[in-house]
This record gives sequence, structure tokens and C-alpha cells, in this order.
Amino acid sequence: MKKMRRFDRLMTDEESMELLKRGEYGILSTVDSENQPFGTPLSYVYYDGSIYFHSAKEGTKLDNIKNNSKVCFTVVGKTEVLPKDFSTNYESVMAFGNATLVEDSEKGAILMEVVKKYSPGFIAEGEAYKNSDMHKTKVVKIQIDIFTGKHKA
Repeated sequence: MKKMRRFDRLMTDEESMELLKRGEYGILSTVDSENQPFGTPLSYVYYDGSIYFHSAKEGTKLDNIKNNSKVCFTVVGKTEVLPKDFSTNYESVMAFGNATLVEDSEKGAILMEVVKKYSPGFIAEGEAYKNSDMHKTKVVKIQIDIFTGKHKA
């Protein structure tokens, strides 16, 4: 992997992990069997050092992961366009790793982490929803090999 060109904008590991924790959505980048890139915006959780997301039981992103488990996941945090400066303040993090399906025994706990993140005032309802629809869902884990964050304020 190339070194970052603007090293002065490098975020610390702690800042990068904080952005992964609080980010609202990310872009999952995969490639298909013909090496065509494919980016999917999705909800996720950063939990126990890995990125998790849920998915339908079939689809392009799962096909691509089956074909090549190497993925990139990008999260963009706060941004501010500075028109008169022809610039932007921003924060972002990119994580690279391997994506695998989570075993059914772990799936419920991860889905509850999603509920806690996105619907913290509805834990009981989230538990009921998870229990009724978990069989319709796959959960994917991205084991992070390397990540890098960048910001300009």
C-alpha cells in the first residue's frame, strides 16, 4: 500500500477508531469476478476491533465477497465546504481487510450492536425485531488488516 501523500493530515489510530465507532454509514468496496469495482453504501458497526454489517441472504456484495474477500471500507465523518478557499475541511478513514460471513451463533449479538447504535431508545423492540427476522439476514465481518484516517480542520 502506498504511503499517504499528505502525511500532515494523518489522524492518530485513536482518532481513526473513534470515527469508525461514530460514523453513520460507510462505503464497502468490492470487486466482481471480472474485476469490476463495486461500492455499496451501508450501515455498520465497529465492534471489538472489526467492522460488521448485515445484508440480505444473497446479492452482488455477497457474490463479490465470495469471489474475493479482500475489501476496503470507507467512512466519511464531518465535512465543511470552504467556497472562498476552494477547499474542504473533512475527516475520513479507510479500512482494508478480509470479509467473512459471521456464524449463526454470533449473528444475534452483532445485530443487537446494530440496534444499540442506530436505535438506542428501542432496545426491547430491536430484540423482538431481531428475533423475528434474523433468519432472513446474513452478517458480514471485516477483519481489519490496516486502516488509515485523514483529516483537515
